[in-house]
Amino acid sequence: MDVLSDLLHRARARNAQIRQLIQRPPWSMTFADAPPLTVVATLGGHASVRLDDDPQAAPVRLAAGDIALIGGINRFTIADAPDTPPQVVVRGGRKHLIDSGTAARQNLAPRTYGDGLPGATTLLRGAYELRGDAGKRLLGLLPQLAVVPTGPRTRAALDLLAAEVAQEEPGQDAVLNRLLDLVLVLALRAWCTRPQAEPPSWYRALATPAVGDALRMLHEDPAHRWTVAELAARVGQSRAAFAAHFTGVVGEPPLTYLTAWRMALAADLLRDTEKTVAAVAREVGYADAFAFSVAFKRARGVSPSGWRRTAVHGT
Repeated sequence: MDVLSDLLHRARARNAQIRQLIQRPPWSMTFADAPPLTVVATLGGHASVRLDDDPQAAPVRLAAGDIALIGGINRFTIADAPDTPPQVVVRGGRKHLIDSGTAARQNLAPRTYGDGLPGATTLLRGAYELRGDAGKRLLGLLPQLAVVPTGPRTRAALDLLAAEVAQEEPGQDAVLNRLLDLVLVLALRAWCTRPQAEPPSWYRALATPAVGDALRMLHEDPAHRWTVAELAARVGQSRAAFAAHFTGVVGEPPLTYLTAWRMALAADLLRDTEKTVAAVAREVGYADAFAFSVAFKRARGVSPSGWRRTAVHGT
């Protein structure tokens, strides 16, 4: 499994929320407690996205087929135009009307709302509740707002998602979740490969011969007792050449990268499961719980038990 696939698998909560809006201007919706990552796509018409947490940020226009990835922000507004005042606030998963004169948004089909009249904007929104350190690494790929212009591959994926979102058939949630993942991955690829992109070093390393293979092996089996010599042998390089190559591309030595990834996995296991510290240690590659605790405290500044208390109970 490559690094991006692993992050998506580990960071994603189940049942990402997907909704479609078909609404004539003027319309405006504010999301007051935004999820960690939101995917917004304009299928027809155009829209404007404003980050309300950042008053210095100018609204960004979305043309038909554009995709906006919004992450790490608490409040944002999507509207037909930057100067349309908010009509609806979504908070706690519920819509609250601000203007009593706002046109009613009917339930047009499963997961589809609006008026559905001619001249309407069609908008898709998918919300991801990302988890833990894996989620933070995934969000590290992006600014708070990344706009991916329409392209043949992303448009084809959006058309598939749009065709399915209003359906209600067996297995529909599974289909929609996978199609939303497809849209997200294609958008991430497009964002990270644009000419002026500055993605994290590990993302750039995925396309580098030998280094990308080594990263894939580390993520497929982080508990294995990896050595630099074994990694080098598996990718067909000498130990010294591989170590220098990996460090130069990724920005840190192979085993340093592995330790950081193990600590990220351990932090999420401590928060999300009731496994003992010893069981977590074994799962991330430490036969000795004491050695794991020392490594975890060195990386996080607190013992595994202390991390669990703070992450779970806030104490």
